Amino acid sequence: MNDTIAAIATAHGVGSISIVRISGKKALEIALKLTRKKELIPRYAHLCKIYKDNDDFLDEALVLYFKAPYSFTGEDIVEFHLHGGFALSEILLDELINSNIRLAQPGEFSKRACLNGKMDILKAISIQELIMSKSSSAASIIAKNLKGDLSVFLNTIRIELVKTLAFVETSIDYADDDLPQDLLEQIIQMCEKNSKLLSDIVDISLRKKGLIEGFKVTIIGKPNAGKSSLLNSLLAYDRAIVSNMAGTTRDRIEENLKIGSHLIKIIDTAGIRNAQDEIEKIGINLSYKSINEADIILVVFDGSKEFDSEDKQILDTLQNIDKKIIYVLNKSDLEDKFDHAIKDSCIKVCAKNSSNEVKNVLNKYLNTLDGDHMLVSNALILNSCKEASEAICRAKDLLQENSLELFAFELNIAIEAISQFTKKFERDEILEEMFSSFCLGK
Repeated sequence: MNDTIAAIATAHGVGSISIVRISGKKALEIALKLTRKKELIPRYAHLCKIYKDNDDFLDEALVLYFKAPYSFTGEDIVEFHLHGGFALSEILLDELINSNIRLAQPGEFSKRACLNGKMDILKAISIQELIMSKSSSAASIIAKNLKGDLSVFLNTIRIELVKTLAFVETSIDYADDDLPQDLLEQIIQMCEKNSKLLSDIVDISLRKKGLIEGFKVTIIGKPNAGKSSLLNSLLAYDRAIVSNMAGTTRDRIEENLKIGSHLIKIIDTAGIRNAQDEIEKIGINLSYKSINEADIILVVFDGSKEFDSEDKQILDTLQNIDKKIIYVLNKSDLEDKFDHAIKDSCIKVCAKNSSNEVKNVLNKYLNTLDGDHMLVSNALILNSCKEASEAICRAKDLLQENSLELFAFELNIAIEAISQFTKKFERDEILEEMFSSFCLGK
């Protein structure tokens, strides 16, 4: 933390601007040396000539100085807004290294911001996820966490748990009697409420993770039903080979696609049937695996043929699948011979001409998944919420058995789990809560 670090803050490549950022005690000193300036006014954009150590001119650029502690990292920061390109920013980095500035490690600017109290870990994680978001819906969800909604949510639960733990530990140390029944009920209700809140956010986040990561949509059906034609139509280009020969698709094909504001990964699979060919069998097994992985299943039937045993095999496969299933009756340009009751639930399309109806149904369904629910995409945070919820639930059961010591033990586990991403848990907090209600002068 005592050394000064530098890194290129913009994406690598050719662009209008390339930003090189320095953070640390020597940031201002180095900036003055490179610009040949006597001073840089904080938060003011200076148009400066940048010189190398041997006085060779490098570039004319905007230079911004952020004085500690009013900066992203809480340290002195200087940004050089150079003309974009591969060479200039690399040359400047070499000059900085020659001046004993160290190249920053991945995430080190954000790490310093956390260590210096400029942001909590949750905000740092949200910034990274926002940068990596692949759709507008994902960006919108992550922005709520960046604003601090998740931090407030976890901190509120943490405060209630610490207060309860302080009271119970006081009772263990100083009281001979059992907890009053009304107070016991209040603590039990607190445990039930917070355990459910944490459990709900885990469940909702897992069920709706497709809003952030992208939904997996698997296309299944018997051979020659038009699965590959539907894939090509959805993608608006010929990605899969289309042939009248059954079993043309052997391996599954995956492509990303935007439907409205949502990102989906669409998967074309081998036709499901009782095949004899070993390679085709492998493809069919991959089809079953794709069904298990999918968030949404597009089932394609051939409307120009009668319902047969292969169609029945597909419906039987989906009988106990608890996922969104959309039925598509393809080849609507041909004579309709499909004779099954599920026909009334199908979207009728001619995949080789248009898939707009399928897109509309997908978009309508995906829009229903949007909402104001708080979602968490980070696996570590989700695991901590799950761990805390389970510990609180165990604590509640132990409290009902009047096992105050074990109750306190489980509540400590819950607080520690949440505190990984909020304020660090210190035992002094328990003492503060214990004595906060004492009279003045005592």
